[in-house]
Amino acid sequence: MIKNRKGEVIVTNEKQNQLLEKLYGSAGGRLALKVLTRPFLSKMAGAFMDSPLSIPLIKPFIRKSGIDMSEYEKKRYWSYNSFFTRKIKPGMRPVDMSHDALISPCDSKLTVYRIDKKSIFRIKGSCYSLRDLLKNDFLARRYEGGWCMIFRLEVNDYHRYCYVDGGIKTENTRIKGQLHTVNPIALKRYNIYKRNSREYTLIHTYHFGDVVQMEVGAMLVGRIFNLHGSGGICKGVEKGMFEFGGSTIVLLIEKDRVQPDKDILRNSAENCETVVKYGEKIGTAI
Repeated sequence: MIKNRKGEVIVTNEKQNQLLEKLYGSAGGRLALKVLTRPFLSKMAGAFMDSPLSIPLIKPFIRKSGIDMSEYEKKRYWSYNSFFTRKIKPGMRPVDMSHDALISPCDSKLTVYRIDKKSIFRIKGSCYSLRDLLKNDFLARRYEGGWCMIFRLEVNDYHRYCYVDGGIKTENTRIKGQLHTVNPIALKRYNIYKRNSREYTLIHTYHFGDVVQMEVGAMLVGRIFNLHGSGGICKGVEKGMFEFGGSTIVLLIEKDRVQPDKDILRNSAENCETVVKYGEKIGTAI
C-alpha cells in the first residue's frame, strides 16, 4: 500500500514489475534471464534505448503513465533515454535548506527501517542483509542501531537525484549484479537468485554524521550515472541519474543522528510506502 503525506491511500504503477517477478520466480524464467542478461544483449538493449529508433516509445508511455510534461523543461528528445532522464523545470522541486532538515534525494515511495544485526531488507525484489548490500562488513557494523531508508522510484517518477546534505564524499564504489542458477533452500523465504547492480558513496555530512547514499539499478542492465568523484558537495545539488532500468536509492543513517518524520515511521510500521519528492523534508537532525 502507498500513502501520501496526508495519509491518503493512492494508486500507482505497482504492476510494473510483475513480469520480472514471474521471471525470477520460476526455473524457466531464470533460464530466460540467463540469456537475456548476457552482456551483448544488454548492450544491444542499451544502444536501442539510446538511439532515435526508440523515440516512438515516448508518447505512448507518457499517455499510459499520466505524466504531466508541463513540469519538465521543453526539449526535443533524440532517444527514449533522453526522455527518461528529462530535467524538471527550476522551482518545481524546492529543496528544504534548513540545516536540521534531512531531505529526500528523489521523487519516490519511501519506507524506513531500524537496522539491527538480523535486519533483512527487500530491495527491487531481492532480500539483503546490510553486509550483502554493501559487501563491506566494517561499514555495515557502523550502521547497526541506525536507519535504512529505501526510496523506490517507479517508471513515471523523476529519475534524477540529489545530495541530502553538504559535506565531503568518498569515491563511488560499484558492485556488479549477478544471477544465481542453483536452487537455494531459502528461496521460499528470500529471493537470492539475483543481486542488483549498485553504486554507493560514503558522505561525511555537515549535519547527519556519515551517510551512505546508494543507487540500485536493474540486476545486470541497470544504468546508473553519478556525476562526481570524491570531494566537496552541496545539499540539493544533483548527484546523478538513472537511465531506463534503475529505480531505487538507499540511505543508511548512523544511530542517534536523525529522527525520521512521524508520518513516515507510522506508515512504514504498517508496511505502507510514503510518497516523497526530491528536496522534501523527511527527518530532523538530533
